[in-house]
Amino acid sequence: MGKKNELNGFLGPGTHYEGKLIFEGTFRIDGEFEGEIESSGILIVGDKARLKGTINVEEIFVSGEIVGTVHAAKKATFYKTAILKGELATTLLVVEEGAKFLAKVKMLDQELEESSKKTSTE
Repeated sequence: MGKKNELNGFLGPGTHYEGKLIFEGTFRIDGEFEGEIESSGILIVGDKARLKGTINVEEIFVSGEIVGTVHAAKKATFYKTAILKGELATTLLVVEEGAKFLAKVKMLDQELEESSKKTSTE
């Protein structure tokens, strides 16, 4: 297992990927992705990135465009070039001035998230 802040994977500019992505640690996307992303780690969405689908991660940092559903268990950060069209659920939201949202946003309670995880694993 890698460290959470260690970059474990990368989709560069000009790449296009369709399917399901599961990773540990940190993954960066600067290309196009369509499908499902799952991780208990960190996803970085570069300013040229275009993502479409369902994202379920611990933390996300967005500079590009996402169309779909995002669930960030701990934190979601959207920089000024970010665009989100769809839905977002997170416990902590940081939005830089200039980011564009056409989305339904649900703020989660960290304690409720943790207790539901414990209940589902018992």
